[in-house]
Amino acid sequence: MSHTIEPETGAASPLDHQLTPRFPALAAFDSTKTLLASPLYRELRPEIERVLDHVVREDFATPETRTQSASGAGNAVRATAWNIERGKQLPGIIRALKGHPVLRGSDVLLLTELDYGMARTANAHVAREIARSLGMNYAFASCYLALNKGSGVEADVEGENELGLHGNALFSRYPLRRVHAVSLPNGKDKMAGKEKRLGQQRAVVADIAHPAGEFRAVSLHLDAHSTQRHRHRQMRLILDHLEALTPRLPTLIGGDWNTSTYNSRRAVYSILGYARRVAMGVGNVVRNHYPYPERWFERQLFRELERRGYAYRELNALGVCTLHYDVSDAAVNTNMGDWIPQWCFPFIEWALKKHEGRCSLKLDWFAGKEIKLAPDTRPQVVGELREGGVVLSDHDPIVLDLVFES
Repeated sequence: MSHTIEPETGAASPLDHQLTPRFPALAAFDSTKTLLASPLYRELRPEIERVLDHVVREDFATPETRTQSASGAGNAVRATAWNIERGKQLPGIIRALKGHPVLRGSDVLLLTELDYGMARTANAHVAREIARSLGMNYAFASCYLALNKGSGVEADVEGENELGLHGNALFSRYPLRRVHAVSLPNGKDKMAGKEKRLGQQRAVVADIAHPAGEFRAVSLHLDAHSTQRHRHRQMRLILDHLEALTPRLPTLIGGDWNTSTYNSRRAVYSILGYARRVAMGVGNVVRNHYPYPERWFERQLFRELERRGYAYRELNALGVCTLHYDVSDAAVNTNMGDWIPQWCFPFIEWALKKHEGRCSLKLDWFAGKEIKLAPDTRPQVVGELREGGVVLSDHDPIVLDLVFES
């Protein structure tokens, strides 16, 4: 489904709203079904849908910023996909995107998890701040209207949400055309549990007028709290949508696909899945499944891509993980504790004892149609992005230099 596109004005955003005082009443519902049936929702529905159905965009690119591209006016395109974890370390993220020897030359950024008006990110418009700082054009789709401050440690941050928006974005040094968003079905009820939200994941789609040729880019975040089958379904819906678009163009899809290997729709399924992996052999899973979800647990999603003519094997650093878990990370454990019982943590610590309490997963991917790896380049995962000893995000960015098939 496509949605309304509105330009930013710099003063007031089409995403601004007056719903915040009603958040506590909305958050009192324990399921989306009961909320949607309520008189309160019927009253607020037009404004809620207006906010969640917009894609906002703004152009900051200039001829000067385009010269900073790794490709310049050449025939290669450098793309970076990165889940920036809300933008909680926004100044450091911007400095990395501007100054890191690999990231700074990106023509296109496919970023997921960006806040707008959330207390946990100082109520910043994260997408706009990044675009303005880098001199790039951007399109931002709000996926969720967050009715509280967030999950885990986020619930205790100072201040209040001003707008409570969270979504995905696409950035380019070159013009964005035919910008729109595609809504994806939820993997679980977003009103059930401590973190209460209205909305659903939305992929941001745009055609990019690069000097090497026009191509289509998709910033895609698949559901974390979902099943392997549901993630496959979400990908299938995106591919169906892309097949119907005109004109036909080379296409790049990138983002956090949450290929954790787990059915995480409910805590009990994740617990049973973890027990199964322990039975399979922790070392075996850590070496052969978490880094390679395409081999078995998430194979249907990747088979779907290849069946539709999308390459992924040569466009990714296979086996190189993008999210890293450490049993000693108190903040991560607090976040996980919102949906799995505390008795699970000693079991996790015991299972990972021989692996120094750590494991890593490959969650972030590129796939492409009618594109290929640029000569003399390789896909990269950019790890160890820290500033002042603090990681910039819980995900590592992935980078690809691509050319179009002739």
